[in-house]
Amino acid sequence: MTIRALSMFIMSVLLAACGQSTQEATEPTAARCLEEAETALANDSVRMGETLLRKAIQLSEAEGDWHTNYIAHQRLADALSQSNSEEALRLVKTALSVYEQHPDDERNLCILLDYAGTYAAQVAFTEEGSYDEALGYIHRAYDIARQHQMKDLMCQTLTSLANVAWAKKDYRQAVDDAQRARAVATADLLPGTLQVLARSYLDLNMLDSAETFYRQIAPGSDVHLAYIVQSSLAKIAVRRLGAAKVEDDIDEAFEQVEGFYYKALEQKDEYYQETLRQEMENQQLEYHSRLYRRTLLVVVIAAVVILVAVVVVLRYRIRMLRQQRAYEQSRLQSEQLMHEQEKRQLQQEAAHQKTLLHQANEVVAFLQNFILERTEVMKKLNQSGDSLITLSRHEWREIERTLNAIDNNRFANIREHFPAMQEDDLRLCILTRLGLTNRTIGNIYCITVSAVQHRKLKLKKEVFGETNPDVTLEQILTNNY
Repeated sequence: MTIRALSMFIMSVLLAACGQSTQEATEPTAARCLEEAETALANDSVRMGETLLRKAIQLSEAEGDWHTNYIAHQRLADALSQSNSEEALRLVKTALSVYEQHPDDERNLCILLDYAGTYAAQVAFTEEGSYDEALGYIHRAYDIARQHQMKDLMCQTLTSLANVAWAKKDYRQAVDDAQRARAVATADLLPGTLQVLARSYLDLNMLDSAETFYRQIAPGSDVHLAYIVQSSLAKIAVRRLGAAKVEDDIDEAFEQVEGFYYKALEQKDEYYQETLRQEMENQQLEYHSRLYRRTLLVVVIAAVVILVAVVVVLRYRIRMLRQQRAYEQSRLQSEQLMHEQEKRQLQQEAAHQKTLLHQANEVVAFLQNFILERTEVMKKLNQSGDSLITLSRHEWREIERTLNAIDNNRFANIREHFPAMQEDDLRLCILTRLGLTNRTIGNIYCITVSAVQHRKLKLKKEVFGETNPDVTLEQILTNNY
């Protein structure tokens, strides 16, 4: 056996091992991305879920997997429905278009139509427009469900019709649709049906009926549903006493609780993303470790073959090769040890710097809040409750000067960057930066909480040019100016 033949044999063995290892690192598929997205959403990791769903849409289009494509569109629309109902409606319409070109199951069509109707109703409710499009989608979905006797989808579509009727303030029709949905409701859909039925009775001021149905709802582990039930029962009890002021105070208290709930969800989302990132890193390290062990095993086997075949001719060369291999392994271990020590040191320094920065930010925030709380204007805002609040030009100038003094000329910079901004819009930015609730801001402008939210959204898009639904006006003011 010649040296050239031995070299060819070793190369073939190494290439076979590398080829087998490469096959293990398969490219992700659209269906796999969809499964990972649903797992992320089930763990309340909304941002990770949205990213994976968009990737699933791209991969499914490239693969021609139209079933996964329209399902991913529908799931992404569901994830965006609370923050951007217009985008959710556009996505579910795209899903319907894909389904119509590649139909596979009437049940899926019914579900898509019901989602389309729900999002169209949300858009109509937000923009105070017509509900005809929403009703058209939902009636089509109901006809399909009734034709195929799919009771769960009959309940779901009837509940959607009840929600649309409630949004139109046709509470009698909402009660009728909800009662029909209740008659065919399955165990998992019954709580949602009872919720819209009780809510409609409450708006009709039929307190006994509303209380009866609210008490029939079993929230189970659904914290948000439990919050809705308890807050509604509290409203009913207070309304029976005729204490409108107390009812408003309860609404505000439950709004604060809901804010804490969503903040907890955001923290859970961040924790899940960090855990997922660490798991991916561990998988990558494990993969490289397996590859290294397999390659090392192949090299050992090849070395044994060489030793058996040319033990007499290549004894000296083999001895040198062993010495060199020992040296390389020792050097590699030394480098790995040094790398691990440097990595631990950098991690410790980064953690220390992060702690110092966090402490400094807390001190600055405490001092800023301390100064603001002692201004006359803030005392006036904090003591006004739900009554109408009126600020003079002098008070507006005072609070703006105070904010500029403690906040690095934030609003002076905004005036410089946006000279055409209306004074009312600038004042809305000031109130938002002060951390006032939408209710308190509404008392200042004599508008509803929904109108305050709409003005914030409009200001964010038209003045600051921010279209990302995850970025709030508070974040724009805090981070950019």
